Amino acid sequence: MNSNKMRVGVIGVGTLGKHHARLYKNINDAQLIGVYDINPETAKKVASELNTKAFQSLEDIADNCEGFSIAVPATDHYKIAFFLLNKKKHLLIEKPIASNLQQAGEIVKIARENGLIIEIGHTERYNPVTDFIDGKINDVRFIEAKRMSPYPPARHGKEPRGTEVGVVLDMMIHDLELILHIVKSKVERVEASGISVLSSSEDMANARITFKNGCVANIIASRVSEKSIRTMHIYQPAKFISLDYANKTCTVFSKDNSSIQKEEIPIVDHNALQKELTTFVSNALSTIQTGKTAESKVSGKIGLEALRLAVKITEEINKHNKKYGINDKVYSPNNIF
Repeated sequence: MNSNKMRVGVIGVGTLGKHHARLYKNINDAQLIGVYDINPETAKKVASELNTKAFQSLEDIADNCEGFSIAVPATDHYKIAFFLLNKKKHLLIEKPIASNLQQAGEIVKIARENGLIIEIGHTERYNPVTDFIDGKINDVRFIEAKRMSPYPPARHGKEPRGTEVGVVLDMMIHDLELILHIVKSKVERVEASGISVLSSSEDMANARITFKNGCVANIIASRVSEKSIRTMHIYQPAKFISLDYANKTCTVFSKDNSSIQKEEIPIVDHNALQKELTTFVSNALSTIQTGKTAESKVSGKIGLEALRLAVKITEEINKHNKKYGINDKVYSPNNIF
């Protein structure tokens, strides 16, 4: 066992978790110790493919690792994070941080009190497109974001992936976190609507957010689309920036006297999830070696604020539906403070 590497494990090795496990093996400072899944056969299959160990229990894998990726359904984030944080483990938790605010707040509190790293899996912050806009935008007046995908495939004995929560917590929350990062202003007002189509909660949602600095963001999310779309348009005086997170392209339109100049920005591509995992390992190792908690790019506090806004949007959808006599179900996190 290499003491210069962080011993990592992955909890939940379904669609996304198996990629976490695979990519950890490519990180120089990480040593993948093993995986755990509630389905032992899934764990064994992934462990065999990656030449690692399939642990039989959460307790067993916890005793052998210093840090973990948690890639289980959102409704299970809290119980696993609570268990591992109390064992002094560093965590990368897939978004959302938890399925309600009380649980999210407790996760942040325990990590802070114990000097532990928690990184929340808002992977778009590591998308190479985001590298361009960081530090290069100012006085943003309006943002339009669209995130759409086909409905997730059926799974034997389980809900389709992500549908344990509504589309706001499943998909829109990516854009909410990005927009909070870009605008850097408090929210003044939220208007929202949404409907269920195929699942037991909202599958389509639209939100209009007005910030205290006057910026307005309009966001559409759908998991019942014919094709996948992940775009964002950012408007500021004399400039319009068009971002495509899926195709990793960025175009800037600028006013030049009486004409409009179009500039295609060269994007240096990289694997966003790989970069996210590498950053998590680096921060956790630094914390272990120095005793000083490193600063996460998407910390638990940031994940909590994104969830807080997402919860507000679900509340507004429920108000809208009640006002107009719409009986569609909307995912409503409990224990909100």
